[in-house]
Amino acid sequence: MMSGSAPQPIPLFTSTSTSTSTSIVSKASNPPPILHKPSDHQPPKLQSTTQEPAWNQRRVVGTVDYDRGKRRVSVEVPGLGRDHIPGRYRVRVDGSRWQVDWKVSEVVDKVLELKHWEDIEGLLNRWVGRFARKNFPLLIKEITNTGSLEHSVQVFRWMKNQKNYCARNDIYNSLIRLHARHNRTDQARGLFFEMQEWRCKPDAETYNALINAHGRAGQWRWAMNIMEEMLQAAIPPSRATYNNLISACGSSGNWREALKICKKMTENGVGPDLVTHNIVLSALKSGNQYSKALAYFELMKEKKTCLDTITLNIVIQCLVKLGQFGKAVNLFNSMRDKRSECRSDVITFTSIIHAYSVCGQIDNCKAVFDMMLAEGLKPNIVSYNALLGAYASHGMHVKALAIFNLLKRSGLRPDVVSYTSLLNAYGRSGHPEKAREVFDLMKRNSWKPNKVSYNALIDAYGSAGMLTEAVNVLHEMETDGFQSDIVSISTLLAACGRCGQIVQIDSILSAAKSRGIELNTVAYNSAIGSYINFGEYDKALNLFKLMRESNIKPNSVTFNILISGFCKMGKYDESLKFFDEMMKLHIPATREVYSSVICAYSKQGQLNEAESIFVMMRQNGCLPDVVTYTAMIHAYSAAGSWEKAWEVFQDMETNDIQLDPIACSSLMEAFNRGCQPSRVLQLAELMKEKNIPFNSSALYGIIFACSMLGDWKSASEMVKYMEPSALVSLGQSNHLLRFLGRSGKIEAMMKIFYKILASGAKVSSSTYFILLKNLLASGKWRKYIEVLQWMEDAGIQPSARLYWNVFPHACKNSDTEYTVLIQDKINLLRSMVEHGKHGQAVWHSLHWRNSVKIER
Repeated sequence: MMSGSAPQPIPLFTSTSTSTSTSIVSKASNPPPILHKPSDHQPPKLQSTTQEPAWNQRRVVGTVDYDRGKRRVSVEVPGLGRDHIPGRYRVRVDGSRWQVDWKVSEVVDKVLELKHWEDIEGLLNRWVGRFARKNFPLLIKEITNTGSLEHSVQVFRWMKNQKNYCARNDIYNSLIRLHARHNRTDQARGLFFEMQEWRCKPDAETYNALINAHGRAGQWRWAMNIMEEMLQAAIPPSRATYNNLISACGSSGNWREALKICKKMTENGVGPDLVTHNIVLSALKSGNQYSKALAYFELMKEKKTCLDTITLNIVIQCLVKLGQFGKAVNLFNSMRDKRSECRSDVITFTSIIHAYSVCGQIDNCKAVFDMMLAEGLKPNIVSYNALLGAYASHGMHVKALAIFNLLKRSGLRPDVVSYTSLLNAYGRSGHPEKAREVFDLMKRNSWKPNKVSYNALIDAYGSAGMLTEAVNVLHEMETDGFQSDIVSISTLLAACGRCGQIVQIDSILSAAKSRGIELNTVAYNSAIGSYINFGEYDKALNLFKLMRESNIKPNSVTFNILISGFCKMGKYDESLKFFDEMMKLHIPATREVYSSVICAYSKQGQLNEAESIFVMMRQNGCLPDVVTYTAMIHAYSAAGSWEKAWEVFQDMETNDIQLDPIACSSLMEAFNRGCQPSRVLQLAELMKEKNIPFNSSALYGIIFACSMLGDWKSASEMVKYMEPSALVSLGQSNHLLRFLGRSGKIEAMMKIFYKILASGAKVSSSTYFILLKNLLASGKWRKYIEVLQWMEDAGIQPSARLYWNVFPHACKNSDTEYTVLIQDKINLLRSMVEHGKHGQAVWHSLHWRNSVKIER
């Protein structure tokens, strides 16, 4: 049976019939059937409200199995049977066991079950209804509705070989529409010419189907020519004709022609309907005319056009493309309102997932996905890929793998986009080996990787600094028949800067030139950035000049790379010249550019210029981010104005800018320079409340404030937050050790010293002197001797004065072993001075023997 639309829930009822299942039949044009209690005396009758002949009726048949508690609803197409065929054929049918009187829907089901094309003719030749000419249009209509192209073509060939077959327009129209659905444009056009050979004059439906076929293939000029032929044949175009033609232009990105046809449609007296408006909106979206699409939508609302879900879905997608995420979410929430007539569907939820993914709110992506499941909507492969891509863009490979597995458990088969997204997730998280495994798995599952897949794998290796492997993937890509493109070259150029191979930059540029790949702005940016990372500023400038000579327009990213790069090298004047050039080219500056310029001015002590750039940024509608605010705090801190820095920090909190450790440590530096240590400790408490991690600068700023306040307790608490890798500044480390030692916190002082050793930093003699002085002052003379031993192991030779300082403490405690050891050390030092190099050799020999004694 042909499956029909899903019925409404069938109410429970009891039956006094002896059978356990009941079949109920209803008209398809009526609402879904409501099953009533069957009678024991007579079966339910079909209530027909139309005057159509019985052979052309499509009926909804419902079956209920009371024992198993199951129901089944299907569509039944009876057609003409044994009693309605001409008399000359009835004699051949009667008494033949080989002939079967199937209904049309039963024939379609049996044809679709066949796996071998040669069996179709044998099956159809057993059907009694083949002798009735009126069954052929019904048969071809039903089988084309299933979407099976090969079965439909085989049945059509069989029909043309029947003696009682007569070509009809509706038969050819059904086949042309089916070929259009499968993008078989040439075959659809062949059917158009074939029907005319059979003396079937094409009608409006034929032309509409043919225009639709060319529109799906993007051949909008062919569609326009077919429209002209239609007018020459004196066939008036219908609204469906114009809609198909507008869709053909819109799908090809030719939105201007689509608007012209829409205007011509109105002039010819055929008013546009909601379908027309949706097609125009879709054409503007396909042509990247998102602002015009929103203006057209406002015009629709002014004319009080009835909107539907398709309309609002297109508008949401345009808002997302324009970056107006707030308006897109508000429209989505209005669609979810119970009073709304346009209810959100799977496409709506998928668009919102994509919107949250673009603006970086990954948690909201998963929340929208769960909301879609909660509302009873079944996500499709595009929905899963949208969520998978959101996790992949942020390198969240664990969650991406979980969604990938959920996709497979839901009964869907992952496609190339799914595998590529998972591959990208592993690549961005620094797991190129896992990315390669996903790539190979995609091949084993009979999916052919595309260019995006290869470029994602190249990026995975390039991000990990594995340039050789990335180049090998490029060669593999070209071996598999894919030409390397500008994305591949840009990825390799960016990888050169990460893996520290400057020679490869020139070779990759040469390879791009030999392959005829012209560099675009992104490729130039990658190459310039890689050169600057190596300090090759002359090559970066030459490449920038070549970029301008090649008429490749630089963007804000290009200038930000140059401004920030030259600023790091201390070439502030040159970096500011790039900003002036950018303004002359009328390139809108981004937050990153403004932040780099503010940093350049602050490094030169030009606070007024930095403030003017900050004001200009706001006037141009570019809202500052945490990096920009931090640059201004640095500028005020360098100028010694902690009040201004505090105002900037408060403004950042007022504008809901998320704080980070760098901004907080910059403000701490400003407070310490302004002799405001109490404010530093208050800011530290704020960081604890908001779970902002402490970086090394913040920790040292807090300890410096504690030293000014004499608050050794707070300083000791900060020690536990310190990581060995954070202790890299010798001056700050010594300051911290000195403060803890003076405060009598010897254990905390030694913990900091152990972390300094664990960080791998080189410890100077000044650090040891601080330890020795505080250890001796606190009476830790045994630990004092141990630190002296560490100095010797580190290659720093203690002076005799250091041993004389601890000698009275050993004598006082009557420790003969340490007294003798100290005397030997002093004598060795004297002999080294007296005998020079020979004494130094004796010193090293005895040093080893004495160190063994200490260990014992």
